[in-house]
Amino acid sequence: APSSRTAFTHLAMGALGGCAPPGGCDLAALRAALRSAGVTALVIPSEDPHQSEYSCGAHARREYVTGFTGTAGVAAVTLDKAALSTDGRYFLQASMQLDTSQWQLLRFGEPNVPTIGEWLCEQLSPGDRVGIDPELHSAESAENLRKELEAAGIELALLDSNPVDEVWGAKRPPMPDAQLRVHAERFAGLGVAQKLDKVRSEMAKEKAEVLLLSTLDEVAWIFNLRGDDVPHNPVAYAYGLIGKGFARLFVDAGKVTEEVSAHLAAAGVEVHPYGECAAQLKMCVGEGQRPWVDAATGSAGMMAAAEQGAKQQSAEQEVTEGREAGADASGGGGACGTEGEPRAKKPRRAVGSAVLTKRSPVITLKSHKNDVELAGMRACHLRDGAALCRFFAWLEGAVARGEELDECSVSDRLEQERQALDGFITTSFDTIAGDGPNGAIVHYRAHKATCRKLKAGDVFLLDSGGQYEDGTTDVTRTVFLGDGEPSDHVRRCFTLVLKGHIALDTLVFPEGTPGFAIDAFARHALWRAGLNYLHGTGHGVGAALNVHEGPQSISPRWNNKSGIEAGMICSNEPGYYEEGAFGIRIENLVSVQVAKTPCQFGGKPYLCFEKLTFVPLQAKLIDVTLLTKDEADWVDAYQARVKAKLEPLLGGGVGGDSAAKAWLVASTAPLDRSPGVGSRSATAGGPAPPKA
Repeated sequence: APSSRTAFTHLAMGALGGCAPPGGCDLAALRAALRSAGVTALVIPSEDPHQSEYSCGAHARREYVTGFTGTAGVAAVTLDKAALSTDGRYFLQASMQLDTSQWQLLRFGEPNVPTIGEWLCEQLSPGDRVGIDPELHSAESAENLRKELEAAGIELALLDSNPVDEVWGAKRPPMPDAQLRVHAERFAGLGVAQKLDKVRSEMAKEKAEVLLLSTLDEVAWIFNLRGDDVPHNPVAYAYGLIGKGFARLFVDAGKVTEEVSAHLAAAGVEVHPYGECAAQLKMCVGEGQRPWVDAATGSAGMMAAAEQGAKQQSAEQEVTEGREAGADASGGGGACGTEGEPRAKKPRRAVGSAVLTKRSPVITLKSHKNDVELAGMRACHLRDGAALCRFFAWLEGAVARGEELDECSVSDRLEQERQALDGFITTSFDTIAGDGPNGAIVHYRAHKATCRKLKAGDVFLLDSGGQYEDGTTDVTRTVFLGDGEPSDHVRRCFTLVLKGHIALDTLVFPEGTPGFAIDAFARHALWRAGLNYLHGTGHGVGAALNVHEGPQSISPRWNNKSGIEAGMICSNEPGYYEEGAFGIRIENLVSVQVAKTPCQFGGKPYLCFEKLTFVPLQAKLIDVTLLTKDEADWVDAYQARVKAKLEPLLGGGVGGDSAAKAWLVASTAPLDRSPGVGSRSATAGGPAPPKA
């Protein structure tokens, strides 16, 4: 699915305990809290202290304040105005959820639309103070905002307490307390000690002596642990500190079972209270250990702790050097050794350079899946594909029988199919089941009170996934419901999306190529028809971890220059969306493999994609006349592989397998390439795009 999701609903989100529909919290009360804090504005990000894309209810402050439930966006409230900035994935949703009498929607990336920092500079005057909670902003984003405001004469204030929490009060949900579980080495592929060795090797290269692990999936990966604190993401609220001779996990003690305790002890990992990480980081740095704090994921609060430790160490070193200089002057000989050699002084680091701020090595190590992890991902995708076959066979029959179905009931049915599978833990995100016009809302989520009924003749978009012991899945299929035929326009749009999907799937490219350099291959066919989509084409995926991970992505956003490398897993998911009509997306997960090329220019390996997802594509949505022979061959070959891989697995399930097998066989038949097949009219629904 696209690289951000939402729980989209017109109703209050019960988990937020006081979020009003639409419009958010009492802004008058929040503004009173700002005055008490001595600031003229407050910036409210989406993130929690770990810079998570998905958070628990206790950290959903931006959602509580604005009423907007998308996972991406930042809000700002001044003493008389309020604004929310979000990107193109959420323009429609935000316009429906915000109370526009109180909130201004800033459509990020659109011409002449200010960023949240620029908006604040427009609204405020020199001498004003903008407050932030330093635990919720990355060190990098806080510093960028500080510079932007400072240029306008505005001060950035790091607050000791969050005014939103003051207003939220007793209605704020409690922090989650789910217990940790061990992620067995037979799924992880490496033990904790092996992973620590790899990390310490990377630290040694950078001359770093203590590493902060801040993101929740980093902590889960390094310690081979999984949790249940964030819906759909098998992680727990925790930090890690890694040093030359120690490894520490900071987590609430109630989450540590006897099994987890023994697992950590066997690897030499100490367990400390969650709230002590900043103090221990400061202490380590104060003792002279050079810290590594990823500025993009470590909070401004954690960075401040590291810098305070560095200042403390520098001050103590000055005192020590002063004493030694005094001893030398008094003839104590302290500056020389026993042979009269001058005593070597420890080099003093400037505080600003004392903290290494580059990307955490765990983020990169985690993205390169080992052979065991890749085997688990392949296996769980096949089980997942079989569940989807059972589901689509049931759906097709239910629609044909005229059963009353809605977006919620079909989502529930799909989850039942997955629950019957070996190793299933939970869904990997809230299922996006968008019928008709709801499919055009990129991050739609159905709610029982407002969901749409499915009916024959609709285009239905289904984006779903599962978390398993051995892997994580994420797959989107778009189908036309009923026995009728889709319009030429719908078929054309689907086929253009399919052409983009095939173009990316078959691409061969040099190792280290950043995702923005290959994104256009997935859009080329749409662009030639004057069409596009406003989300990224691909995101990284964890192995039995978060469904979205970095550092890689495939997107037109050029600022992510992370290269794509062998062992990574990405999604391939171009789409097309017509507001008020339908949405189309085709998504497979792929692993990055070394391609067998006749040459390797410059000695650099070339890469290709290996398909992980095997679920049939609906042939009636494909306009064969728009496909080249190679593209049509790709479709037939893919469908044949789907049938070969899934047919042996159809033995059980909620709905029985005879119907599922019959559906699979019919759905994977070769394309009909007879002349005239695939499009009733060359011009209906708009001009046909030029053929590739």
